[in-house]
Amino acid sequence: MKPLLLHLLLAATASAALRAGASKADITDYKVGPANDPAFVKVLALDDGKTRSLLITVDAVSLGEIGYIDNGYLTRIRTAIEKELGVPPKNVMVNASHCHHVVRKDADAITIQAARDAWRKLTPVRAGAGRGREDRIMENRRMKLKDGRETDVRRAYAMPRDADVAETGPVDPEIGLLRLDRMDGSPLAVIYNFAAHPIHGVPSGANTADYPGFASKAIEENLGRDVLAFFIQGCAGDINPAKYKDVHTPHDAEPLGNLLGLSVLRAARAITTKDVTEFRTINETLDLPRAADYATRIAAMKAKKEKLIASLEPTSLNFKTFSELYVQYALAGDAPSYYKHRYLHEQTIGREELSRMDNDNRVEVARYLRNIETMEELTRLQTNLALLEKHQTETAGRTVLPVEVAGLRIGDFQLVTFPGELTVEIGLRLKQQFNTGFHFVAGYTNGYIYYTPTATQRRNPGYAQEDCDSLVAPEWQALFEARALDTFRFLSRDR
Repeated sequence: MKPLLLHLLLAATASAALRAGASKADITDYKVGPANDPAFVKVLALDDGKTRSLLITVDAVSLGEIGYIDNGYLTRIRTAIEKELGVPPKNVMVNASHCHHVVRKDADAITIQAARDAWRKLTPVRAGAGRGREDRIMENRRMKLKDGRETDVRRAYAMPRDADVAETGPVDPEIGLLRLDRMDGSPLAVIYNFAAHPIHGVPSGANTADYPGFASKAIEENLGRDVLAFFIQGCAGDINPAKYKDVHTPHDAEPLGNLLGLSVLRAARAITTKDVTEFRTINETLDLPRAADYATRIAAMKAKKEKLIASLEPTSLNFKTFSELYVQYALAGDAPSYYKHRYLHEQTIGREELSRMDNDNRVEVARYLRNIETMEELTRLQTNLALLEKHQTETAGRTVLPVEVAGLRIGDFQLVTFPGELTVEIGLRLKQQFNTGFHFVAGYTNGYIYYTPTATQRRNPGYAQEDCDSLVAPEWQALFEARALDTFRFLSRDR
């Protein structure tokens, strides 16, 4: 082959190769109090000569609406990035881990600088997709009760009685993985997609990036020079950290993060990277129907509340006497008030005062216990009623909720994203539709629209947080799943 022709061929091959650069910056607000560990914004810049894209992860609860990043953040960083780096706004994908770290008010300026830094580091890369597994660090927080209602596990209210619980929901133990290596074989970045709320905290109560922060630290420290781990939150709407309400052991997300990090490392090391022949993005707007049943649900919940209040029974006990009697009668069998011989003596003389007193006390204890259970149900009901009333005020007169459904393909790795807190069954359903290849789903991306439960969960008469802290009508699920499947089909097509 002639030298000039060979040179042109090599140049064309190099320009078509995927290049990537990675950068991170600390966005912790140290002024508000102690931080156990830092919060980061991380930027992965991608360019194959035809398409420019940025994947950004933020250790924050959400992109707007709640938490410490305001509603204008996404627009501001996209505008600046388009102007300075030539990346179209729809090619900037931002995922929030959903940890409750307090981040700086100028997180947007820090993000833009991190994007500049990542772009300056662009270098040719090879990519490989894979999957890992971790099922020890999370649990489904929704419970189906024996009467057909569903409730959930929150620190805001009490658990239902064990006797009322029939079953719990599924988890998704899959870790979706993308590994990017430099041409010398050294890892540049690991992207890992996993579903669980990062709300466990640390024993000190200080600010923390929670288990994703600890997992990413473990991954980065073990993979070597200049590598960044990007956590992409999945369908975690109804997934809690394991033993979320444990009252016997201090809450500590670090062991959970270390377990996840080790599982990521085990799977990432098994991935073989190769030249990237498929790199594409897609971002489309989907109009979802807003909830129209707030008034009906609020009326039903208020009626239930009045019924529960009316069911409270008079009792002569207070908590001090109840607690003493409850323990006494739970432990002592048929002779709780004195030794057994006294009961037998009273029987022989036909008096039985102790037995009659015990019967009266048991009636009072049962009444007080029913009142406690009613109070616990009232707290669950009232807390979720407040969420419904909040959204009823905010959405008055609005019928449509526009959202971004985005897709990213890098080699064999394919990701579809959504701005809501998707519950786990939705992610499982979508991935089951594509049971070959590497197809993954992320919530909490490119905005925030609160919880997006399944249509069945949305109609739940038991009123869990996911059903009440929601802006969408039940019909939203079918619309999103259809669009998500279309997005996967687009990403899967060969060029």
